[in-house]
Amino acid sequence: MNWKQKIIDPDIVMKKIRPGMSIFLGTGVSEPRTLVKRLMSSDSNKLVDLELIQLVNFSDTISLKTLDSHKYRLKTFSSGNMVNKAITRGLVDLIPIRFKRLHRLFESGLIQVDVAFIQVSPPDDSGSASLGISIDVARAVMEQASFVVGEINPKIPRTFGDTFVDMSEFDMLIYSQDDPVYFERWETGPAFDRLASRIASLIPDKSCIAFSIGPLFESLSKKLMNKHHLGVHSPVFTDALMDLVKSGAVTNLYKNVSQGKSIASYAFGTPALMAWLDRNHLVEFQGIQTVFDPVNIGKNPGFVAVIPARKVDLSGRIVLHHGRGNVISGPMELMDSFLGAQISKGGRIIFGLPSRNLNNHSNIKSSIKRYHNQLGFEESIDMVVTEYGAAMLNGLSIRERAQAMIEIAHPDDRMALFNRAKKKNMLYPDQIFLKESSRLYPHEIHERQIFKNGVKVRFRPIKPSDEEQMRRLFYRFSNEAIYYRYFYCITTMPHSKMQEYVNIDWNHVMSIVGLVGEPGEGILIAEARYLKEESDSMAEIALIVDEKYNNLGIATYMVNLLLKLGKERGVEVFTATVLFSNYKIMKVFKKACPNLKSEREDGVYSVTMPVGHADR
Repeated sequence: MNWKQKIIDPDIVMKKIRPGMSIFLGTGVSEPRTLVKRLMSSDSNKLVDLELIQLVNFSDTISLKTLDSHKYRLKTFSSGNMVNKAITRGLVDLIPIRFKRLHRLFESGLIQVDVAFIQVSPPDDSGSASLGISIDVARAVMEQASFVVGEINPKIPRTFGDTFVDMSEFDMLIYSQDDPVYFERWETGPAFDRLASRIASLIPDKSCIAFSIGPLFESLSKKLMNKHHLGVHSPVFTDALMDLVKSGAVTNLYKNVSQGKSIASYAFGTPALMAWLDRNHLVEFQGIQTVFDPVNIGKNPGFVAVIPARKVDLSGRIVLHHGRGNVISGPMELMDSFLGAQISKGGRIIFGLPSRNLNNHSNIKSSIKRYHNQLGFEESIDMVVTEYGAAMLNGLSIRERAQAMIEIAHPDDRMALFNRAKKKNMLYPDQIFLKESSRLYPHEIHERQIFKNGVKVRFRPIKPSDEEQMRRLFYRFSNEAIYYRYFYCITTMPHSKMQEYVNIDWNHVMSIVGLVGEPGEGILIAEARYLKEESDSMAEIALIVDEKYNNLGIATYMVNLLLKLGKERGVEVFTATVLFSNYKIMKVFKKACPNLKSEREDGVYSVTMPVGHADR
């Protein structure tokens, strides 16, 4: 039978519907809008007591008014658009479930479907069409339903992957009279651009990334364009990902699932994205049983899922966004990404949010009890990033988490958060906070260097939350190292003393720490600082490196870094006092500053290093 003989008017389809039937509607952007509109507008007395099943709803075809008529009941698996209000009013049934398990629900018949409305691309000469930009459970539904109707939409791209269906699988066909559901590109701004820069710095070359939609991803795409050999294993494909692929940063060469291809289950975006996806071999669309499978996710090394957060509290509990555009936004829906990242070698989940919302209120709270859509399981939250930095929460106590979260809040909100944390006994009673210094923290300083034996070290300014790591570094030193650093033997380094050391007056002090290991798992192994003297043009320098990492060039690098930073900040001369027997540090100083001057008196060198030559 020629497939064109199946083309009928949508009203004929409606006559095939009987009371009590369960009707599956294509998901999200692939909603067959002409069929759904006809179903919603019909006044037939047969179209009553119907159950509509849709994984994700983003269109305006199903209204609250229609649901309130009790002719239809919508069953969905993800909140979005008008569905949130309808769920609250009891008009929509929400089924919480991990997306990985959805396919099995339909395949087993636990969710029963009588009728399937599926949107497809125009068929080719052989009668083969594409499911286009929403694969999810369409195949399982078509196999189960006794009545399958295809809506042919010429604006749906013909995509590759597990997308092709033969027109013989449809009982009836109609031509679509409506555009697909399009998403305009999101407006971004300086806060999102800075936030994206922070997140991009945590995503190494060869990572495999997962995207969603929203202003954060519009900015992040631009910030990732200088990366190399990224892979894409994402629930959704967007305009931002299209730009990233076109930039050449995505090659998918280091993936182990669909190597060489970007894969997704959905596409959300503009007509330009749909046109680009049409017959594009660089992107494949697969069912959710493939894309959301934690094992498949975990097979890709360096899997990174970036998840926008709405709010976060001082202990790291997350409030997720909900509503239009948040496809994978519920706690259960994110579980597969969490598990996949844990399986993936070098995998990680990064939660990102601006420090303040559009009303200029802090997004970092002392408590999130009154907010809906909480993620829970804060013990699994490793990284939270704002435009002011990254809080690495893995392995931190509640007290340490509170410090780390305060550090990435908006500078104008930190004092209030600090005071609330002290009232809730989340911080030490004698904890200090230098309000002005928190504004002056030099976020722009971040360096990476590879030393002898391939040792990779990250350098950044010291933070108050480094207190515990600095204490551990102190207790790893030998008595000799302590004596060389402090000129007398110190046996203890209590909180009262160390917190004064890590809370910096950035007007007069510069302190840089060195860390080994990946972000979130880094160990602090070195610290170097200068302290301006009475004249801002002179500063005293001191440094110390974990003895395990001696003789690798780290000390020399840090002195050079301080020379550079000092020069930028108006320092003309560095001074140091060095014990005569400490020949190692003298060797470091001479290497960093060949024209230094030193005078020996009573077994001590007084060293003077002009900063003028510093150029790196």
